[in-house]
Amino acid sequence: MRIGLPKEIKNHEYRVGLTPASVRELIAHGHAVLVQTGAGADIGLSDAQYLAAGATLAATAAEVFAASEMVVKVKEPQPQECALLRPGQILYTYLHLAPDPEQTEALIQSGAICMAYETITGPGGGLPLLAPMSEVAGRMAVQAGAAHLEKSKGGMGVLLGGVPGVPAAHCVILGAGVVGTHALQMAVGMGARVTVLDKNMDRLRQLDLIFGNRIHTVYSNMQTVEEAVLDADLVIGGVLIPGAAAPKLVTRAMVSKMKKGAVLVDVAIDQGGCFETSHATTHAEPTFVVDGVVHYCVANMPGAVARTSTFALNNATIGHAVTLADKGWKQALKDNIYLKNGLNVAEGKVTYEAVALALGKTYVPADSLL
Repeated sequence: MRIGLPKEIKNHEYRVGLTPASVRELIAHGHAVLVQTGAGADIGLSDAQYLAAGATLAATAAEVFAASEMVVKVKEPQPQECALLRPGQILYTYLHLAPDPEQTEALIQSGAICMAYETITGPGGGLPLLAPMSEVAGRMAVQAGAAHLEKSKGGMGVLLGGVPGVPAAHCVILGAGVVGTHALQMAVGMGARVTVLDKNMDRLRQLDLIFGNRIHTVYSNMQTVEEAVLDADLVIGGVLIPGAAAPKLVTRAMVSKMKKGAVLVDVAIDQGGCFETSHATTHAEPTFVVDGVVHYCVANMPGAVARTSTFALNNATIGHAVTLADKGWKQALKDNIYLKNGLNVAEGKVTYEAVALALGKTYVPADSLL
């Protein structure tokens, strides 16, 4: 199969869909890889390294898309990239379609086979291709939150871990999944007072066993969320319903009653955000203020640590990339129910139920296309 690797063009997105090592893996399986010039240059992956791995180079994204049967990316295709897709071509990347009707419509019109990293499942029921970026984002959320608590960045002027004689800041984490777990590891390590809320009591018990009295675990409901948020200096939202829009756990009314200068970090913003006041921001302009509360809602947070993120992502994505290339998409999906869960749009139809429900589209089961 001919596989294409374009350079990412989203605002401040420096990750790359394939490392030279991943290219070498695909070529070892008998496939050809076409890489856009400079695709990995921003994170120290040179064209020479891709050539040494066996790839060929193309000057433009248009050339890559035109010559490829499968395109491997990191972020969802931007409008000019959607226009380059064609019927039957495989797109393998993060999509996050539920809160994005414009992209969804563009992919439907393209006729392409659109595989979403974030809905591919694993044998244990997790999301193995989303997990590495959730790990990065969870850790970064605490760094970003701590930085924006500084007065010069609009915060209340509080040091997250405090100092002897001065209390630490209160960090509230909504969701005890991958994002929440990595966020609380960082927050505990920095000395914050940490409260984590979730509806999964088994998960809360696990965290309580691991962290003991260094954290407070609280069952999540409307009352406990409101109580925690109103007392918080930093709130990190890390809730996820696979493929669907994130639930709005923190209402506008709650935000209006929060401490002035408190910080909200919405890691769920790729799926629409879990704060009612959230809207997506960029690394260039990461924050905005509502009712005196700083909102950090960058939609591609791991892009800020793009080299770490690229290698972590490739560890998770390359196996399925090889499978799709070796077998073709129909046979690959017939043989692997977990990979089949990644099919979101194909041949002009929405094939992921949560996306169809969120956007009012007709749902067509993937099996009907195989």
